[in-house]
Amino acid sequence: MQHFPIFVALSGRRVVLSGGGEAALAKLRLLLKTQADLTVFAPTPAPEITTWADAGRLTLIRRAMQTGDAAGAVLFYAADEDAAEDARTSQIAQAEGALCNIVDNLADSQFITPAIVDRDPVTVAIGTEGAAPVLARRIKADLEERLPTGLGTLARIGKGFRAMADALPMGRKRRDFWSDFYFDAGPRALPEGEAKLRETLDILLDRHLATEDKQGHVAFVGAGPGDPELLTLKARKALDTADVVIHDRLVSAEILELARREAVLVDAGKEGFGPSMTQSDINALIVEHARGGAQVVRLKSGDPTIFGRLDEEIDACTDAGVTWHIVPGITAASAAVAGIGQSLTRRQRNASVRFLTGHDMKGFADHDWRALARSGEVAAIYMGKKAARFIQGRLIMHGADPATPVTVIENASRPDQKVIAATLATLPADLAKADMTGPALTLYGLAPRAAQSALTSLNQQEFA
Repeated sequence: MQHFPIFVALSGRRVVLSGGGEAALAKLRLLLKTQADLTVFAPTPAPEITTWADAGRLTLIRRAMQTGDAAGAVLFYAADEDAAEDARTSQIAQAEGALCNIVDNLADSQFITPAIVDRDPVTVAIGTEGAAPVLARRIKADLEERLPTGLGTLARIGKGFRAMADALPMGRKRRDFWSDFYFDAGPRALPEGEAKLRETLDILLDRHLATEDKQGHVAFVGAGPGDPELLTLKARKALDTADVVIHDRLVSAEILELARREAVLVDAGKEGFGPSMTQSDINALIVEHARGGAQVVRLKSGDPTIFGRLDEEIDACTDAGVTWHIVPGITAASAAVAGIGQSLTRRQRNASVRFLTGHDMKGFADHDWRALARSGEVAAIYMGKKAARFIQGRLIMHGADPATPVTVIENASRPDQKVIAATLATLPADLAKADMTGPALTLYGLAPRAAQSALTSLNQQEFA
């Protein structure tokens, strides 16, 4: 992030602009929505600028900007649409302490003006670091359609009630009150006018003052394989309301960004054959926060019901009298098999699929290798990267065909997803050559669709 987004207080403060053409008009239309003290320097201003000056909305000085003209200004816009003149005026403004924006010159600007969705006092600013202004405008258009025009009225009436709402204690009780107003009772009352909105706030306040504090609760939430777009709506809702998020090591940073900004994030990651927080410590952490009244999200990579030690954490909550619920997620096997264009089951090939773990916290995991070694079997092997040679040896020892296809998918569903097409015979060597560092899932008995099609075509040619 090269440009840090802030909202600058402009009420009564000086903003200076040099220019009188189309670029100046575009900036002034936006600046006139603020309460800034606007001064424009333009020898030949557009008629609109003259009209605004005559109406007292800005000060117009019909000459080129000179030294001393930006004194006391908090912001300056160079909008003369002439590179040499813009450089001259911005140099004056910077020397006099103003932050400078040069229209259509990102490299020499000290700040940029984002695309804005205006629902005063609600303002949404959209920036792309100057890289994609067309994209910013598209996002703005989408938000304009989504955000109701009455949103600003809700916010303005709510702002006037803030002192009354201070009767509620800080924290969840006060947040629940405002959530009820902004997302439920307020929108329903809005069509009946401002008087009804104020009445609604009074009723809501009395109700929340009389309501006992909510008890802590735990949501065991599946974060999916890493792509934030694969997060379920229920998972998003849980993150929006969480006080504490206790997450696994493999939960992506993009998903953690979706948590409520005030939420406490706790890394409770485990790593096979590496340093880990003990399960008993994780259990105690979950219970401690929930007993303290927090809404806790236990965020697990993939689906919490698959290799997530969910039962132990549920038992800890139950023993402590803490309520809980489960929000399923997309497991890594589903994302991985989608990434290679295959399905986990297929008629006349396999009517079942096994979900296995390559190792547990104590070492390599053992399974029914003889059954898995039969022709046509398919398995999704979690945490199998470091156990590849062990798995290979067990399967071949029990009669598996060394030519059985094996596909390893690293960072399934993420932008840096990597696919290694191997066979059981070449698996350890191919993994060593690939030097994978991210989380990987092994699909035994499946090849990527493109590789399988090429192999089928080659076999047909051999028998032709």
